[in-house]
Amino acid sequence: MEDALVWLIVRLSIGLFLLWVVNRLVVGIIAGAAKRAGLPQGELRLLKEVIWAIFIVLAVITVVNVSGLASAFTILTVSGIVAIVFSLALQTTLTNVISGFLVMLENTVRTNDLIEFGGIKGEVIKLGLRSTWVKTGDGDLAIISNSQIANGPFINYTARQRLQSKL
Repeated sequence: MEDALVWLIVRLSIGLFLLWVVNRLVVGIIAGAAKRAGLPQGELRLLKEVIWAIFIVLAVITVVNVSGLASAFTILTVSGIVAIVFSLALQTTLTNVISGFLVMLENTVRTNDLIEFGGIKGEVIKLGLRSTWVKTGDGDLAIISNSQIANGPFINYTARQRLQSKL
């Protein structure tokens, strides 16, 4: 019985160590690529945290699987529940990202366009995946989520000819 316990601890240690090494490699590669692409520091930190969260989930799955506490069916069930929880937690963010793609594909808003949305009138200075940054006439910065822009209504004063040609 003691030999089985020792063997279990050794397998768990090796599995967790290998997961840690792979995690460090993946974080290093992705962080390096993100820095070269000019990803802001806050988003880079968020990306690292997401990778660590994935590592922790994989570590828990490894411990449960190697220890023999659960069958493959149980692991699939738990991973399905985890996927549902993550999708519900990220629902707003995913909605903004998808809306950002749609706004960019439809070409309704571009950088330097003069828009008005919800009483805010100003120049678009940044069009990102999650939000659009608008500099008002007073010099203030309004950050509007892309899902709100996609659902409208908003007025784009500078894109009249570009948008009318599509009609």
